[in-house]
Amino acid sequence: MSRRTIPIIPIGSSADSVATPRSGIQGMQSPPAPTGETAGETAGERSSGLVAPPPLSLYVHWPWCVKKCPYCDFNSHEAKGEIDQAEYLATLISDLEMALPAIWGRPIISIFIGGGTPSLMSGETCEALLAAIRMRLPLQPDAEITLEANPGTAEAEKFAAFRAAGVNRLSIGIQSFADEKLKSLGRIHDSREARAAIDLGLRHFDRVNLDLMYALPQQTLAQAKHDIDTGIATGVTHLSAYHLTLEPNTPFHHAPPPLPDDDLAADMQDMVEAQMAAAGFEHYETSAFAKPGQRCRHNLNYWTFGDYLGIGAGAHSKLSNHEMLWREARHRHPRAYLEQVAAGQPKSTHQEINRAELPGEFMMNALRLNDGVNARLFRERTGIPLSEIHQLVLATRREGLLAAGDDLIRPSEMGRRYLNRLIGMFL
Repeated sequence: MSRRTIPIIPIGSSADSVATPRSGIQGMQSPPAPTGETAGETAGERSSGLVAPPPLSLYVHWPWCVKKCPYCDFNSHEAKGEIDQAEYLATLISDLEMALPAIWGRPIISIFIGGGTPSLMSGETCEALLAAIRMRLPLQPDAEITLEANPGTAEAEKFAAFRAAGVNRLSIGIQSFADEKLKSLGRIHDSREARAAIDLGLRHFDRVNLDLMYALPQQTLAQAKHDIDTGIATGVTHLSAYHLTLEPNTPFHHAPPPLPDDDLAADMQDMVEAQMAAAGFEHYETSAFAKPGQRCRHNLNYWTFGDYLGIGAGAHSKLSNHEMLWREARHRHPRAYLEQVAAGQPKSTHQEINRAELPGEFMMNALRLNDGVNARLFRERTGIPLSEIHQLVLATRREGLLAAGDDLIRPSEMGRRYLNRLIGMFL
């Protein structure tokens, strides 16, 4: 029998950013928000009553990869031939322009270019994209601008161009430093290319994140520790360590590889946390570790229930104004996205988040933060007084899942281990 439940985080080709549905805990994604009025609830009662909109980030999705990995359930598509970067860039700009009325005048605190494999784009495309964004949106002077990259000589050579274009944070999808594990995951790079990409990334960027995974097919505790120790030794300032999960509609789900059992995976999780702490990294989010002052500001905006606009194929948005909060999604398939934007219809869904769902939506994000959030933030980001869910808060504290204290909403040590259960109590 497994001795505990491990928090399950969806995994994809490079999972540092979570602007698409990968942000949820497995099995805990919020149900679709209804578009009509619920029984006994008026439009006024559904409104958020926000004093001011929260901070705003921008997510840009690049949907292509060289090869689709068998564990990946992200919106990524194998590039069939040469990608028409000029066409996609023009479509991204049109998409952004159509979204401007919803965010007009609000400063952007961060940009995340995720995928897919954004490092497939040229340096010229990246420069033109960021220039177009700056022309249309007010960026804060210290805005964090992240680009996801996968190892490989052809991509790594572009790092200098990405930095010159304005990218100031790089996130590299390493996953493992063991060639046999990379092969089992369907990755196209080997350990030598991984180390070369990291060295080159650190040459051009002060802030570099590595994505690593554990509980890989037939992985031992010693092998998992070697990956973590190797990642630490590179000198990067941020490291994301994800438990491999078998996501529906993936080859791994249909034909599961031999994976470590729950107890061994739990030992790996303990090892990751211990090694990272010993190396001076702060474990600030379920799967994220950072040196002091190096936390990912873009992802922190998600976890604190900030707003984000997503442009690109399959990109998701969560936006708000003084009256309501809503979610939007773009068309998933690149060709459909291109055609719909050209027709002036970039959105595939638009759903208001009703009042009853807001506590669960907020907690599904905030409870991933080990330090929690100030209780006042619940009112500021949902428009609902915390007193409305007082009984739920008391219930989670009685079960030992939420730490005591009136000023913080924070998972206890047990709550971190049983995160699915804790979040489920608020949904």
